[in-house]
Amino acid sequence: MRKIIFTALFALFVSQANAVAVSDLSNADASNGLKAALIQGANKAVSNLGAVNGFFGNKQVKIPLPESMLKAEKAMRMFGMGKQADELVLKMNRAAEAAVPEAKALLIDSVKKMTLADAKEILTGPQDAATQYFKKTTSLPMGEKFLPIVKSATEKVQLAQQYNKFAEMGSKYGLVKKEDANLEQYVTQKTLDGVYLMMAQEEAAIRKDPIGQASSLIKKVFGAIGQ
Repeated sequence: MRKIIFTALFALFVSQANAVAVSDLSNADASNGLKAALIQGANKAVSNLGAVNGFFGNKQVKIPLPESMLKAEKAMRMFGMGKQADELVLKMNRAAEAAVPEAKALLIDSVKKMTLADAKEILTGPQDAATQYFKKTTSLPMGEKFLPIVKSATEKVQLAQQYNKFAEMGSKYGLVKKEDANLEQYVTQKTLDGVYLMMAQEEAAIRKDPIGQASSLIKKVFGAIGQ
């Protein structure tokens, strides 16, 4: 029993002796550790979402029909047109899954362009500081990459074309939200939302358990945040 207690105390001493505060980290460690963590999180998020059922099989990010179409969906199902509605939902989510891999290069490029000031701000910022940084730096180019892929995936679905026709008219009279007036734009935005949601979850996991991460530098940097 004494041996077990001694071993535990020794391990605790070593852990505390090796602990560093954010202020003790070198600029290189802070920047490189953060970048390694963000690239790791980006790769995992993109890999999970870009797989078959990455959106369609995940309740957190599955893309539903636009809110303005929900009443019409109920009517369609009452008249035996549920298959068409289901096809559109599936196509929307498959479009998102097809588009997401395009995010990887943009996310990694954003990490590479990160300044030391950006890194320090993220390390000492709120729990989703890195995700907010990505939103600020990648939303526009990512949306531009996603949109043509989404269009290609939905353009052959007749119901999608009908929706765009009536939604555009409805938006002019305030019956349809502006952001829902075009199905491709709607799916593109929902795809972006899904990417950033998964990025936020990866960021939270790294902050919560840096010791469980693969890189020793990630452990050092994010372990210091809790000191």
